[in-house]
Amino acid sequence: MLHAGFSLYWALGGPWLLDTVGRWAVQESTESPVRTGLLLGFVALLKAAAAVIPTAAAYGRIRWPGLWRAVSWVGAAVLVLYGGANTVVSNAVLAGLIRPAAGYDRTATIGHAWLWDPLFLLWGVALLGYLMLSHSGRRKHLEGPR
Repeated sequence: MLHAGFSLYWALGGPWLLDTVGRWAVQESTESPVRTGLLLGFVALLKAAAAVIPTAAAYGRIRWPGLWRAVSWVGAAVLVLYGGANTVVSNAVLAGLIRPAAGYDRTATIGHAWLWDPLFLLWGVALLGYLMLSHSGRRKHLEGPR
C-alpha cells in the first residue's frame, strides 16, 4: 500500500520524492497535470488492488480465489525479479560498475537503488511468503484436527 499511497499522492499533485522517480515524472506532472493525475490515480488503484486481492483470495472474499492466487504468484515473481534486478543495476550504476553512455539522473538512480526498487523487491518477497503461509492445505495442516 506504500507504493499505492505515493502514486495517489503524486496523482493529487504532491511533489515530494517525485524527482526520485525521474526528471521525466516531474516534467510530465508540470506539463500535463490532469493527464498525469489520471494516469497515476489509475496506477494507485492497481497497486492497491494488487496489495488487497491476495488477502481477499486467501479468505474467500472474492470470486475465483484460485485464479487470483495464481495471478498473485505471478505478480510476486515479477515484483521480486523487477525489484531485485533494478536494485542491483541502479546500485551498480551508482558504484560506477555500469556507466550508461548517455549519463544518468543521479537523484532518480538513488531513488530507484535505495527506495522504490527495494520496496518492489520487499513487496514481492512479502507476497511470496504470504502466499506460501496462506495456502489452504498448509493452513489446515497447521491448525491440526478439529
